[in-house]
Amino acid sequence: MKPGYKPLRSLAASLLTAWVGGLAALPANAESLPQALEQAWARQPHSAALAARREAAQASAELAAGLTPGPARLSLAHLNDRINSNRGKQEWEIELAAPLWLPGQQAAQAAAAASASAEIDTRNAAQRLELAGELRAAWWKLAGARQADQLARARLSSERALEKDVLRRYRVGDLARVDANLASAATLAAQAESLQTEAAARQAELAWRNLTGMAAPNRTDPEALPDQQDQVAEHPRLLALAGALQTAKARLGVARENRREAPELAVRMLRERGDSGEAYGHAIGIKLSIPFTSNPRFRLASSSEHAEVLQLEAEQMQIRQRLQAELEQVRFELEMAEQQSGLAHTRHQLAADNLALAEKAFRLGESDLAALLRARATAFDAEALLKRQELTRSEAVSQLRQALGLMP
Repeated sequence: MKPGYKPLRSLAASLLTAWVGGLAALPANAESLPQALEQAWARQPHSAALAARREAAQASAELAAGLTPGPARLSLAHLNDRINSNRGKQEWEIELAAPLWLPGQQAAQAAAAASASAEIDTRNAAQRLELAGELRAAWWKLAGARQADQLARARLSSERALEKDVLRRYRVGDLARVDANLASAATLAAQAESLQTEAAARQAELAWRNLTGMAAPNRTDPEALPDQQDQVAEHPRLLALAGALQTAKARLGVARENRREAPELAVRMLRERGDSGEAYGHAIGIKLSIPFTSNPRFRLASSSEHAEVLQLEAEQMQIRQRLQAELEQVRFELEMAEQQSGLAHTRHQLAADNLALAEKAFRLGESDLAALLRARATAFDAEALLKRQELTRSEAVSQLRQALGLMP
C-alpha cells in the first residue's frame, strides 16, 4: 500500500457520506396540490396551536360538566386567650364551601363549550382553504414560469440551428452578410429571452419553497373541473362564520344566565371550650351566601356579547354576497379563457402553416431571410399565446374550485 492511500480513501469516504447526507437533507417535493397542502399546513403557526385550542375547549367542556361552577374552598380558623388571661379558652373552626350553579347557568356553559369546540374545526377548515388559495396561486405561477422557460429554450435552440444553416450558406456565397447578421441577432435576442425566463422560473421555485418548505414539484397537473359550479352554501368561510356566530350566541346565553355571582354553600364544624378544665363542645352548621345582583355588570357583559352577535350576523350576509359575486366573476373568467384558448389554437395552426410555407420558400430562394424571421417570430408568439391560454384555462378551473370552497 502506497503511503497516504488510506487517508485519501478515508477522505473520499467522508466526502461521499457528506454528499449523500446533503441529498437526504433536501426537502422532498410534493407532486400534487393535496400533498403540498398537507405539508404546508404542518408549517403554519395556527396548525401548531390547534392541539392547544382543542385542549382549552375540552377543559371548558369539563368545567361545564362539573358539579359546581368553581372549585371548593377550605378554611381553618383558631381562637385562644393566651395573650390576655391564658385561661385555656380554645376554639377551632373548619369550613368547607363550594359555589352552586344558578338555574340554567350550567346548560348555558355547556352550550358555549360545545360551540367553541365546533368552531375550532370550522375555523381550521377556513384557514386551510386560505392556504390552499396561496398554494394554487404559487402552483400556477410556477407552471407559467416553467412553461415560458421551456418555450424560450426551444426558441433559442431553433434560432441557433437557423443561424448555423445561414452561416454555412453565407460562407459558400449563397446568402449575403446581412442575412448572417440577422440570424445572429435573432439568436442573441432568443438567448437574452431565455436568460430572463430562466431567472423567472428560479424565482417561482424559490417562492414555492418559501411557502411550502419543499422543493418545487416536477409536474404541475391541472385540477378537475367541479360538477357543481353555483353553490357556496357549504363554503368553509361561511361555515367558520356560522360557527363564530353560534359561539357568540352561546356566550350571550351565558352572560344572560350570569345575572349575579354564584351562591355559595358552606358546611362549618366548630370545636371549642371556655376554660382549660372544661370539655370541648362540638357544633356543625350550614351557611348559604347569596350575592346581590349587579345590574351594571350584567348589562356590560350582555351588551358586549349582543353587539358581537349583531356584527357577525351582518358580516355573514356580507360574506355570502361577496362569495356569490366572486363565484360569478370566476365563472365568467373561465368561460372567457375557454374561448380565448380556442382562438389561440386556430391562430397557432395558421402561424404554423405560414411558417412551413416561409421555410420552403426560403430554401427554394423565393423569399429572403427577413420574411422567414417574421414568420418564425409570428409562429413562436402564436405557440406561446396558445400555451398561456391553456394555462390560463387551467388556472381558472383552480380559481373556480377556490371560489366554491373546494380543497385541492
